[in-house]
Amino acid sequence: MTQISILGCGWLGFPLAKALVKNKFSVKGSTTSTERVSILESAGIDTFIVQLEEEKISESVANFLAHSSILIINIPPKLRGNSTENFVAKITTLIPFIEKSTIEKVLFVSSTSVYGEDNELITEESPLNPDSEGGRQLAIVESLLQKNTRFETTILRFGGLIGEDRNPVRFLSGRENIENPDAPINLIHQEDCIGIIEKIIALSSWNETFNAVAPFHPSRKEYYTQKAADLNLALPKFATSNSIVGKTILNDKLIKSLQYSFLKPTL
Repeated sequence: MTQISILGCGWLGFPLAKALVKNKFSVKGSTTSTERVSILESAGIDTFIVQLEEEKISESVANFLAHSSILIINIPPKLRGNSTENFVAKITTLIPFIEKSTIEKVLFVSSTSVYGEDNELITEESPLNPDSEGGRQLAIVESLLQKNTRFETTILRFGGLIGEDRNPVRFLSGRENIENPDAPINLIHQEDCIGIIEKIIALSSWNETFNAVAPFHPSRKEYYTQKAADLNLALPKFATSNSIVGKTILNDKLIKSLQYSFLKPTL
């Protein structure tokens, strides 16, 4: 039985772990919260408390990685608000432990923020041009992992993550003068995030980079106005603008290489 370690069993990692357990994988999961251990273990996940810091990591990481052949790294940089986390240093600290373990394949959950916000059609061949600190650090980590010859790495660049309990419209509801009304959306549903990861594992699609967004790119104004109406929320009001600032992420490679059909194509 293939054993998989998932570093970060939160909003995406936990349902992903449950899906993999259901598909007969042996799954190890990490959390930083002692309160969540029993929740994860009740779902059949072998659970470890792993604290990854810039200069050190929990001793439990060796057992967390032991006997697994695949590692899924699902811990985004914490750079919102006043946080100034050095995410690159964290992953640099982790890499020697991966090298000494049984891990052969790494799947790194990244973001389309590595491309910046130019008005372009974006493929996996587009140059990286991050305009945020999070995007910049993600791009560096992608390179660190892909250049390491001790394991094979696939990079999965997700667009904005949404789910039944998570949609930016709840934050935008009732707000006024929202900028950039005509920019295209680049979102992906939680169910498709899980489905794509399952496909990568099933097809052994390693040493690859994939953009992962739904094939649905209406304007921000069009999408969020309709979504607010669907959810009976106060409608957001957008600024009057004729300019469009924002990229459109293309997912052609993912659909073709993985033969993937989106579960939530129109979000």
